[in-house]
Amino acid sequence: MTPPAPVTISAVSTAQLQSAYSVCRSIARREAKNFYYAFVALPAERRNAICAIYAFMRRADDLADDESFSRETRRLQLRTWLDEWHSARAGADTADPVFLAVRDAASRFAIPHSLLDELVAGTTMDLEETAASRAGLPDTYADFEELYRYCYLVASVVGLVCIRIFGYSDPRAEILAEHTGIAFQLTNILRDVAEDAERNRIYLPLTYLARHNVTILQLQQHSDKKITVEERALFQSLATRAEEYYNAARELLPLIDPASRPALWVLVTIYHRLLLRIAARSYDVISERVTVPRWQKLEILVRGLLWMAAIRLRLRISSK
Repeated sequence: MTPPAPVTISAVSTAQLQSAYSVCRSIARREAKNFYYAFVALPAERRNAICAIYAFMRRADDLADDESFSRETRRLQLRTWLDEWHSARAGADTADPVFLAVRDAASRFAIPHSLLDELVAGTTMDLEETAASRAGLPDTYADFEELYRYCYLVASVVGLVCIRIFGYSDPRAEILAEHTGIAFQLTNILRDVAEDAERNRIYLPLTYLARHNVTILQLQQHSDKKITVEERALFQSLATRAEEYYNAARELLPLIDPASRPALWVLVTIYHRLLLRIAARSYDVISERVTVPRWQKLEILVRGLLWMAAIRLRLRISSK
């Protein structure tokens, strides 16, 4: 198939932008899982922008996670891709639909370029060469402060981008969005403990492991899929920390533009439901992967859509 001809910023037509956003929506629908349920509850223009940002993140993640290439090769591929993005956002010709959509979304919603660069920086953290990785050992975080920095780059920055699309005026929304991202990422880390350990990745801080007498080797050698008492206590301690950060999500909701609140509520509710399901299993994330059933996600989405419909109805009545 012949690739489409590159276009300049001034030559991008409405049809081309619509096609670019359509590609991003398809990527989000196929890959986003929890996120996509929230996207559906957004007004169309904001939904397009969020899908564009997600597709941008997905592209970076895919380059970073392709373990058929060495770390060095993946770093080079990401650097090349980021250079191409920098050229595109500056107005250079591009045929990349994700770049076209993100460039338009960033302009429409005043998304700082520095935040988009930080999104990519988060994906490269797992590719940094360390003494541990050179020795074939998993990279780790010494304490919660180091883990927080990782969570900030891979999740909080996403929140800071999203609230610009959602709409807000109170500056308090920014720190609350940062903390909401931390809550989401800690939940992800708990859910993926076993899977990450198999991939030689340990995200639990060493101080937490030591406090609960759990070793890295213990987490990696779980062929019996049986969780220990010490591991339950370890996972519970991180879940408790995540629960504290979910308080920020509750405070953030009323600071967001009313038209976007249902989407944020859907996203927070699904992620928090995942944490609650982990707790209900007595923090056993070893024997099997904990998920939120699709029917529960759909139930939450329907409630969000009904809320969105009520908001639109009120706005229509008030404008008459």
